[in-house]
Amino acid sequence: MLTFIKKIKSKMLRTIIIDDEAHVRDTLASMLNDYCPQAKIVGEANSVASGISAIRNKIPDLILLDIKMDDGTGFDLLQAFNTINFKIIFVTAYEKHAIEAFRFSAVDYLLKPVNPEKLAEAVQRAEKLVQQTFNRQLDALKENIDPVNTRNKKIVVKTSDNIYLLNTRDIIHCGSDDCYTVIESVNEEKIVVSKVLKEYDELLSDHGFFRVHRSHLVNLQHIKRFEKQEGGYVVMSNDQKIPVSSRARERLLELFERITENG
Repeated sequence: MLTFIKKIKSKMLRTIIIDDEAHVRDTLASMLNDYCPQAKIVGEANSVASGISAIRNKIPDLILLDIKMDDGTGFDLLQAFNTINFKIIFVTAYEKHAIEAFRFSAVDYLLKPVNPEKLAEAVQRAEKLVQQTFNRQLDALKENIDPVNTRNKKIVVKTSDNIYLLNTRDIIHCGSDDCYTVIESVNEEKIVVSKVLKEYDELLSDHGFFRVHRSHLVNLQHIKRFEKQEGGYVVMSNDQKIPVSSRARERLLELFERITENG
């Protein structure tokens, strides 16, 4: 029988600093080291282009983001991502952009020169939000693998020809195909829906589904094993291998580490 460890250790915030001024990046890094022990700096960038690259390569939980840079703005950077899976603290000399910043669900908007106490408070809020997301995923995983769980949720899936009523526990995998999503179920049926994967991620993430890759959403109940080679794969109940991104690998293994064998 599988049980969960109730005490959940806070995860470190993988943090990237993006600012076109080296001395600002150095100051922010020093403040994080001195006042924010929960923040682990995994990268820095000095432009929109290098910031986009750093985010894609380092997969942060949090970015400290300047607004005006030589090759564009922090808003340009954010618009390069279809899904923003990280928290944002804007650090800027321009007060007038605050309203636009909060349209991107920014955790905070700090003016230069940055007050270290305000930075620490903002990082604490980001940590709380990241932890809440992680805890929801943990609860969903617990519910999904619990043998006494009898809940059977259903969703309606519409195509041009049919309307399907699917049990969520029968869905193995949802995959992205450009502007379409391919839903695979236990009866080996593949349903192609004209909705992006993000919509199914939002619909199913609280019901035991996990985004292992930007193109793949899997039902945790149908994972047979995790294979470590070539960056990592999950093998599903239908023997399909699904790649796991570096960000998802870390979070997925954190979830699995909370599970312990009992008897």
